[in-house]
Amino acid sequence: MSWGTELWDQFDNLEKHTQWGIDVLEKYIKFVKERTEIELSYAKQLRNLSKKYQPKKNSKEEEEYRYTSTRAFLATLNEMNDYAGQHEVISENMTSLITGELTRYVQELKQERKSHFHDGRKAQQHIETCWKQLEASKRRFERDCKEADRAQQYFEKMDADINVTKADVEKARQQAQLRHQMAEDSKAEYSSTLQKFNSEQHDHYYTHIPNIFQKIQEMEERRIVRIGESMKTFAEVDRQVIPIIGKCLDEITKAAESIDHKNDSQLVIEAFKSGFEPPGDIDFEDFTQPMKRTVSESSLSNSRGDGKSEPKFGGKSKGKLWPFIKKNKGAGPEDFSNLPPEQRRKKLQQKVDELNKDIQKEMDQRDALTKMKDVYVKNPQMGDAASVDHRLAELGQNIEKLRLEVQKFEGWLAEVEGRLPMRTEQARRQSGLYEAQNTSAVNSCAQDRESSPDGSYTEEQSQETEMKVPATDFDDEFDDEEPLPTIGTCKALYTFEGQNEGTISVAEGEMLYVIEEDKGDGWTRIRRNEDEEGYVPTSYVEVYLDKNAKDVYKSLQKISE
Repeated sequence: MSWGTELWDQFDNLEKHTQWGIDVLEKYIKFVKERTEIELSYAKQLRNLSKKYQPKKNSKEEEEYRYTSTRAFLATLNEMNDYAGQHEVISENMTSLITGELTRYVQELKQERKSHFHDGRKAQQHIETCWKQLEASKRRFERDCKEADRAQQYFEKMDADINVTKADVEKARQQAQLRHQMAEDSKAEYSSTLQKFNSEQHDHYYTHIPNIFQKIQEMEERRIVRIGESMKTFAEVDRQVIPIIGKCLDEITKAAESIDHKNDSQLVIEAFKSGFEPPGDIDFEDFTQPMKRTVSESSLSNSRGDGKSEPKFGGKSKGKLWPFIKKNKGAGPEDFSNLPPEQRRKKLQQKVDELNKDIQKEMDQRDALTKMKDVYVKNPQMGDAASVDHRLAELGQNIEKLRLEVQKFEGWLAEVEGRLPMRTEQARRQSGLYEAQNTSAVNSCAQDRESSPDGSYTEEQSQETEMKVPATDFDDEFDDEEPLPTIGTCKALYTFEGQNEGTISVAEGEMLYVIEEDKGDGWTRIRRNEDEEGYVPTSYVEVYLDKNAKDVYKSLQKISE
């Protein structure tokens, strides 16, 4: 089965067919290219989807991922990211192994096809030229034969006419002989040309064209095999990532199976447990007897025999309500005393851990700088050892500040855990009640109101039973607070608009007094006059501390701690 023998006369159709084959190949390349674009787009959308639902750093969402269900969801998001990566691999492999290779092959195929059909046209043009030469020789032989016949007839006519001179007859005879000779020569030429044409035609149809068509057939068959191999590669590229995709899906399944509802329930307890005991029963208050109403023994604000005055809230105890009172949304105190005991303990422990990490980081930097200084001392050409002294001093100060902070928070933590009896349980509960009552709208609830015997509400009675807050040792700390001493001065480098509570506005170039150093939170406490003081960002001022005043200030701090 050869195109050279079976399709020897189908040159034009073969040319059209091979062009169609190249068009099919280019169409397949376009198909694969669009598939790679779809894979890339799909991978991009999957990555964006995974990124969209990832928890934001340092946000409340990040805290929620301690639950097994949310951790499983996070694992799903990460696996979907890997899943998207496999679709990118599909796109890359199809681009390199199929579209890239086939695009180069198509260019080579077009050049090869052009060469083969150029040779075919050249062979056709040659045989057509030989055919034209044969036709010309044949026509010339035919013409010469006719001319010879006419010359012979003219001679015979002249020879039979008695009126014609002998010279004319001889001339006609010579002319006839000449024509006969020309006819013979044309015959010989025609015969030679015919033999040559037949030889060329035989070679054309049995050698040249079959060889050219065989090359075209082989070219076409290679194209068919190549497109088949590309289709196999198309499937193989997908098949190669199936195990990895399956692994991603297995990890998602594993994450789903790792969800522990009991563990999540326990985490809810740890997150929100207050540490308080539920309120006890409320004693019956008999309004029919003309007796002084007292606070219920079971209320949270009841004094346990410590000799201190009892808080009175219109003759009714509201201590039982304070764990459910809405907390103030503003920034809480530094010791987290606004939180329930269990939550406060967790916050303090978290703060201690953070400070210890900061101390370790500062110590690592100090150790590295110390080693660098030793190198500079031994090899002065490498650097000046004195250049790191300032930074070492700063790190030492930072470490000392952080250690003082750790001691402070560990003291509060010990208080919460019962290691330091700084305040009695009753005092803490009274302090909590005082804060809760002052930061909520519960004061206006109906329990504060008194009713007359006929059931009507009287404003006078409500005013007479105005809340009296107990004075505790915690509150005494703020009764007669002495103003902080001046420990230095500072110059404002920039204008600062102090719009938040506790801050103070300063103008660029303004000179003020420093009354409290930056404790590592980025704020310095300053005073303009006796009535104006507050905090400004440390980076906004240049501080000039008085050494003696600073030593006194630190001594006072230690005494107060």
